[in-house]
Amino acid sequence: MAVELKTERLTLRPWRVDDAEAALPVYGASNVARWLSPAMDTVADVDAMRLVIQQWIGEDARLTSPAGRWAIEQTDDHRLVGGAVLLPLPPRGEDLEMGWQLHPDQWGKGYAAEAGRAVARWAFDEGYDEVLAVARPANTRAQATARRIGMEWVGETEKYYDLRLQVFRLRPSDLAQPAP
Repeated sequence: MAVELKTERLTLRPWRVDDAEAALPVYGASNVARWLSPAMDTVADVDAMRLVIQQWIGEDARLTSPAGRWAIEQTDDHRLVGGAVLLPLPPRGEDLEMGWQLHPDQWGKGYAAEAGRAVARWAFDEGYDEVLAVARPANTRAQATARRIGMEWVGETEKYYDLRLQVFRLRPSDLAQPAP
């Protein structure tokens, strides 16, 4: 189960069913949902978002630390701005993927990189020696965020989700370096 993580501006906390209304503008936005891996349809309404969050909460309860799913909120006003994940990658779950999704109004503020560094730090504190991020080749925003976190591009693969994806890797020593 996801533990609460704090950064300078953000609190990453476990999802709650009552987050549905605030989460809908993130996962209901086609310019967010179209990039998700695995593919996820745009969430249509609050009831559907509630069901998705209930599924995430159930999955989160079965995950082994450090894996988890987090709601991202601004620490100062507790406004939900997105979500973050640290999940085993298919097909065998040997690799650990970090990801982030933000409300489009929150893009360009550095929240994705800040949340990404927080979940990576958590994984490293729990004994992992690397985390990966995957992005579709046309998702240049996600690729730029991975680089801002300090991740290194390691190639392209079709190993995960049956999609052609760009793969980025972060190791503890990379996180110790200043972000580019």
